[in-house]
Amino acid sequence: MELAIHNWMRAETLEHTLNRISKLDYGYIEIQGTPENYDTQKVQLLLDVYGIKCWGSVTLMLEDRNLLAKDVAQRKMSVQYVKDIAKMVSELGGSVISLVPATVGKIIPDATPDQEWEWAVEGIQEIYRYTEDLGLKIGIEPINRFETYFINRGEQALALAEAVGSNCGVCLDTFHMNLEEEDLYKTIKKVGKRLVNFHVADNNRMAPGMGHLNWNKIIATLKEIDYDKVLSVEFCAPLDRTPANPYPNSIDTNPEGLSAEQKKFLEDHGSSAITDEFYTMLTRKSIETLTKLIK
Repeated sequence: MELAIHNWMRAETLEHTLNRISKLDYGYIEIQGTPENYDTQKVQLLLDVYGIKCWGSVTLMLEDRNLLAKDVAQRKMSVQYVKDIAKMVSELGGSVISLVPATVGKIIPDATPDQEWEWAVEGIQEIYRYTEDLGLKIGIEPINRFETYFINRGEQALALAEAVGSNCGVCLDTFHMNLEEEDLYKTIKKVGKRLVNFHVADNNRMAPGMGHLNWNKIIATLKEIDYDKVLSVEFCAPLDRTPANPYPNSIDTNPEGLSAEQKKFLEDHGSSAITDEFYTMLTRKSIETLTKLIK
């Protein structure tokens, strides 16, 4: 196993992120799912300069992005968005798309379970045909019930992946699993060979090693199912705005380059703009916790 990290958790230039993670010996990045913001030729040059490879990308299902939408045009737009991500990842030599099917933050359904399931399968199958031609894997990612009503557990993601196609996979995330799974180790084993990506954050969504998750047992279980791919670090620090804050230099009071969409996404996830110092500490803590376990 090797280590990747996302770059959606802090508003900063890609080069700044790459400079940080290269110094901390990360090998991969799971690049933010905003293909409209990236010139892949320029990105590849930066990756080469810093010796980092693209592992893949994760969909940011915000605003009108929803594979379960009642509106046909909205579903079509959402399918195209994921295809655009796949094109970006393919051009960067990546391997996987972590796909959340429904809008993050939407917790009330618009249709019956059968209808939404049909729309999900139909939309992901169209994406799947496209990614198969590109040699990429889709990993359907369950997220917790407070962020979506659709696909919260690994068993659900597995059923959807099986309905889509033989090579469609699952992406599990330890933060969400801690909230939703009866036994996260059994879930890892049940997903088994369909596991194509694995996101890591502790139970409090801080860096691995800063909460109560049993990382020794998690990594041992991954080894038991012969998962030899990438662990992708995806903390989203829940900032403390009280005098009890143990990290007084954590909140960036004057962030640069933070778009309205990024600001809303972070705030919806209980976070906010964070300082470079705090973010670097979380990035370092993640790799220190995980490196000694994956060898």
